[in-house]
Amino acid sequence: MSGGSKSATGGDSSDVEEAPVVSPCVAICVLDTDDICTGCHRSGDDIRQWMLLDNTERRAVIKKAHARSKVGNPFA
Repeated sequence: MSGGSKSATGGDSSDVEEAPVVSPCVAICVLDTDDICTGCHRSGDDIRQWMLLDNTERRAVIKKAHARSKVGNPFA
């Protein structure tokens, strides 16, 4: 018996591509004086580079944006 795992379609699980991490954009695109979007809390650079990032990098951007969203927010 082989040691490779099989996906639901019968192929090796290594053949299955991970779905791209979805953009956190909420369509309120206004950059503040610190170049941070007031809607999704990503930096302007993060927004511009989003399509070039892999999923690991996208998750890191989302984590930073989430942390930014809590700064100065008494409801977070």
